[in-house]
Amino acid sequence: MKSAAQILKSKPEQTVVTVTPATPVFDAVKLMAEKNIGALLVLEDQKIVGIITERDYARKIVLMGRSSKETPVREIMTFPVMYVRPDQSNEECMALMTDNRVRHLPVVDEGKLIGLVSIGDLVKDIISEQKFIIDQLEHYIRGDRG
Repeated sequence: MKSAAQILKSKPEQTVVTVTPATPVFDAVKLMAEKNIGALLVLEDQKIVGIITERDYARKIVLMGRSSKETPVREIMTFPVMYVRPDQSNEECMALMTDNRVRHLPVVDEGKLIGLVSIGDLVKDIISEQKFIIDQLEHYIRGDRG
């Protein structure tokens, strides 16, 4: 089972896209669309103060009839933000996400943000690991012991 740090290293894009609490929600959603991502970390003075997701937008702007251009991210962001350490396993990350119904976890090392793992990253890793095991078993069953 891979660690959060190993999963981060395998991601093609490792940059964490962030906004500030004062960023208008419209700009945050536009940025998510441009980057094809579902969440942005909200940073203030290099510290994680929240996370804004497509779910936050749908539930706290659209359904409440608010203006995304006039509402700052701080008013709809989710906080506090759950995070994991780089040494935590895929299994631990998946359990945290499942138990708390979240889809993104920042990876923090000694108080410093080093990346963000999504449920998609974890599922991709699990599928890759299972494929490797299946391939190995198929080679064993066929007697390919080269």
